Amino acid sequence: MSSLILRSLMSSSAAFMLIGCASAQHSEAPTPQSMNVTGTQGTELTATPLETFDSAWAMTFLPDGRALVSEKDGNLWLLDASGQKLGEISNVPAVTAMGQGGLGDIIIHPDFASNGTVFLSYVERDENDNDLSGAAVERATLTLTETGGALESRDVIWRQTPKVKGNGHYGHRLAIAPDGHLFISSGERQKFTPAQNMAMNLGKVIRLNQDGSAPEDNPFYGNGAVADQVWTLGHRNPLGLAFDSKDQLWVVEMGPKGGDELNLIVRSENYGYPEVSEGDHYSGKPIPPHESNPIFEDPAIAWNPVISPAGLVFYDGDMFGDWQGNAFIGGLSSQALIRVSFETQPTDNLGQPPSSGQTEPVAVEAERYEWGKRIREVEQGPDGALYVLEDKEGGRLIRLTPASGSE
Repeated sequence: MSSLILRSLMSSSAAFMLIGCASAQHSEAPTPQSMNVTGTQGTELTATPLETFDSAWAMTFLPDGRALVSEKDGNLWLLDASGQKLGEISNVPAVTAMGQGGLGDIIIHPDFASNGTVFLSYVERDENDNDLSGAAVERATLTLTETGGALESRDVIWRQTPKVKGNGHYGHRLAIAPDGHLFISSGERQKFTPAQNMAMNLGKVIRLNQDGSAPEDNPFYGNGAVADQVWTLGHRNPLGLAFDSKDQLWVVEMGPKGGDELNLIVRSENYGYPEVSEGDHYSGKPIPPHESNPIFEDPAIAWNPVISPAGLVFYDGDMFGDWQGNAFIGGLSSQALIRVSFETQPTDNLGQPPSSGQTEPVAVEAERYEWGKRIREVEQGPDGALYVLEDKEGGRLIRLTPASGSE
């Protein structure tokens, strides 16, 4: 795969600005607290705050236009179609939020309207040693009311193995493939070498049947119960997981000191961490780059300086027609929403497509939007707008629409 390394970026003071309120196309006039945000390429969006949360982590829309939002401390909220809190969902897994761990992702089954099935991830503590922790994934049935609801028939279908000390790099993002398989991103828990150890499911992308069993067509099936689950390996802290319109799976993950990555996930491939990276260890010890060892899969993009990615969605709506097929990534330390576009396939030295006949998209950072807040999650709404969740206490749910006069 070709690799595009972004080694310099425009300074935020030159690249971004906030301007006064204006009307938004495709929507009502913005409320007084709305603001317009201008990206690095001059595209202007209207950002309308809808609700506030404490350490919001994930969001998913329901078929009736309502939505669910999880908070790291263990709350799961039901929102109405306008983004306002209706009430809490009860019988959510109990968590002790520490560091990066607590209640995590929430997604719905493709047939949720008829079966009410949801999948959610969270961090659980060892019952005998609270210092040991690991991510878990549950399948449950969600029964809704007008002001909330409850989880029923909860069943743990996957756990990170083994539980280890520390409170970072859980990953635990979830996605349902078009063929119905469940994918889970599993961080290496800040332990480095588990990402290459097939006796552990840390630092991997996991592929399961919806009941938690391992599909027999997984690439390492037959090599042990843990290896049976693995789809790809060599990942660090994958905090975004999404399918594009071509049913290709992508992961966005935090690198070490430098080298955040967007990766096209290819069955059985090894993405190299900690053997290779476009960044170095925080201790200052260098890590060889991907180009030093061709057995490892290159990132589609690697960011230096880092963006600290969290949340990933591929846009396919009509509100931003020119952005269909683009990816949107939340940025934590970068305090930005990053738009990635995909250009023509790579060619050989004669300008011809690769002889293998395979085509791989070339990812390019197209634009950034910043309003001084860490972005934890980004989703596309049923109305075609983009919805982002700000991180930390008092973080807002923001609806992004085209600004008046922009297309």
